[in-house]
Amino acid sequence: MSTGDRRVCLLTGAGGLLGNEFCSAYAGEYDILAVCRTRVPGVPSQYESYIDPLEPAVLYAAASVYVVYADLCDVHDVERVVDVALARYGRVDLLVNNAAYMDCYTNTMIDGDAALTNLVQHMQTNVIAPLRLSVRLAQQFWASRASENRAANRNIVNVSSTSGSTVYPFQGQAGYAASKAALDALTGHMAAEFDSFGVRVNVVAPNSFPSLVSTESVAEAVVKLDRGTATGSTVTVDI
Repeated sequence: MSTGDRRVCLLTGAGGLLGNEFCSAYAGEYDILAVCRTRVPGVPSQYESYIDPLEPAVLYAAASVYVVYADLCDVHDVERVVDVALARYGRVDLLVNNAAYMDCYTNTMIDGDAALTNLVQHMQTNVIAPLRLSVRLAQQFWASRASENRAANRNIVNVSSTSGSTVYPFQGQAGYAASKAALDALTGHMAAEFDSFGVRVNVVAPNSFPSLVSTESVAEAVVKLDRGTATGSTVTVDI
């Protein structure tokens, strides 16, 4: 169980750039259930610990990050993630839907079925998976705790992209961009419906990181939304 003032964060895509940054920067403030498919964040967890050879008795590995491997396109894995989070911490205060599929199809939309296959893969990971995880968490925990949710300022942050609202001159991005546009729209509807049980829902839409904006600034935007009161809003992180 989580104790004290530490908030419980369920973070997907924890092994990627943003997930790793969030775990590294904010493990001191959050108990983090870090959901990964393959890569894990480079922080102390139940799988690895840090020991200072000059102070071997100091428990640097009193880890606040607990890693769970899961394929979020598998409905059973999604349910397992929610079960583990609630069993370990007793609650979830912040859900960060950060896991994403990012790939470009080659050539053009009309060359075979590559663009169609690409779109399906993007929608499964970038739209359906975050909705399923949010809904399962609401069904199992949030939906019956409206007053508690409001008092605890519980919320969801969906990680989108400026690609969802801007057509960039890079061929092959239609599937990714369409999925992020769908996630933006989904966030608004989630905010409207989840408000009935006191859970806020917002979206962070960064430009390409770390090439154009810093990964740190994207993580900061997530935390700022968690600490705030907005719902149904989009925070753009751009140059």
